[in-house]
Amino acid sequence: MIRIENLTKNYGDKLALDDLNLTINDGEIFGLIGHNGAGKSTTIKSLVSIIEPSDGRLYFDDMDIKSNRTRIKKMIAYVSDSPDMFLKLPVMSYWKFIADVFEVPDDVRKARVDKLCQIFSMEANSMSRIEEYSHGMRQKVFLIGALISNPKIWILDEPMTGLDPQSAYNLKELMKDHASQGNTVLFSTHVLEVAEQLCDRIGILSKGRLLFVGTMDDLRAVHPGQSLEKIYLDMVNHREE
Repeated sequence: MIRIENLTKNYGDKLALDDLNLTINDGEIFGLIGHNGAGKSTTIKSLVSIIEPSDGRLYFDDMDIKSNRTRIKKMIAYVSDSPDMFLKLPVMSYWKFIADVFEVPDDVRKARVDKLCQIFSMEANSMSRIEEYSHGMRQKVFLIGALISNPKIWILDEPMTGLDPQSAYNLKELMKDHASQGNTVLFSTHVLEVAEQLCDRIGILSKGRLLFVGTMDDLRAVHPGQSLEKIYLDMVNHREE
């Protein structure tokens, strides 16, 4: 379980997150929805310790991240919103590096990499350097790297961006399976159809404020007879007025 309390982040005079409070439960897929600049990536980067919040507390299974940072990091699979890292490394070297960081034994690493390569159709491409790949192929590299350690909590920032339809479908199935085993999946997206298909609950962000938390049925009950797109745009536009 992830618990966010009063999370605030300032970049100079700009308020990126404004007193965010949210609980993400074990066994659910939670979608963080919002347009560019809404605060999705700032929330995620705070959770995975890439940035330090200006204020607030973050808990994983009731452990405060400030006191248990290393232990918590080992519980998380993180996929960034940009797959443009470690570009000079061969793909297999990158996967081995990640496995070593998470203390995954070589035989386990090999079995998991083989399985994930089959899922994401990477069998014939794993010896090239990351910089030689397209955006979508790089996304697969980092998805596989994140899942090698088989952690309890998946935190994925726009994970479907650039994926081919089959790989996107396979990732969704992996997310469903992971949550069905009592684990936690948090992902961000601005594609409402993906959230509708996949999420147990969603949170809608706009300008760093959380406008709604609940199920799709909850959202439609508040706005009957409207499309999901119309509901979302009305909420965000009302917030910006």
